[in-house]
Amino acid sequence: MPKAAQKFSTTTNPEPRMPAHELIYRQLRALVLFGDLAPGQAVTIQGLSERLGAGMTPVREAIRRLISGGALEFQGNRRVSVPLLTPDNISELIVARQWLDPHLTARATECASHEDLARLTTLDNELDQAIALGDLRAYLELNYRFHTRIYELAGAPILADVADGLWLRFGPSLRVVCGRMGTQNLPDKHKDMLAAMHAGDAEAAARAIREDVTQGMEQVRQSIAPQGRAY
Repeated sequence: MPKAAQKFSTTTNPEPRMPAHELIYRQLRALVLFGDLAPGQAVTIQGLSERLGAGMTPVREAIRRLISGGALEFQGNRRVSVPLLTPDNISELIVARQWLDPHLTARATECASHEDLARLTTLDNELDQAIALGDLRAYLELNYRFHTRIYELAGAPILADVADGLWLRFGPSLRVVCGRMGTQNLPDKHKDMLAAMHAGDAEAAARAIREDVTQGMEQVRQSIAPQGRAY
């Protein structure tokens, strides 16, 4: 794993002291978020327990939480799967992200310190490294971390939670898109956004992230076949 991905993992993995059920939830959430569980792929609760090295009870609780957030769906016979997105789903996600991400970015521009902008720049540089290396998993993790850091800086925790929750809906399909296109062909308006944030131009920063979000989500839309399958 490249150095960039290692940095991400060490800074975002849950602390060992947290309750076991929360640890398992975060591990399962990451499997969904970064596409390790592909859209439409049915997995058994037993299989997830073995994969996570966890008991059935905390895995069931993690599954319940992810189902309530729309990230998993119950298939019966003790199986769950990541939902397949439809074109209508994507349209809703685009509408939501086209408002939420620019709004939070504008707020973050007004709140961010020099240290905050330096950290965002570092994340973007690590993201560039992942793209250059063709490291898909590092790209997905660092791109997510870049956007969620903006959400955190916005000082709007309710909206940030909503924006973060949307990633569980489209993240698995984003993995499919990236796998098809390769990291070199992915849209990236981060540098335009960072330049605007450094200049204190909230409107320009919001515009840049809106373009970034729209291009990425349109690629997800195009990856979905007419019958609604993500493959």
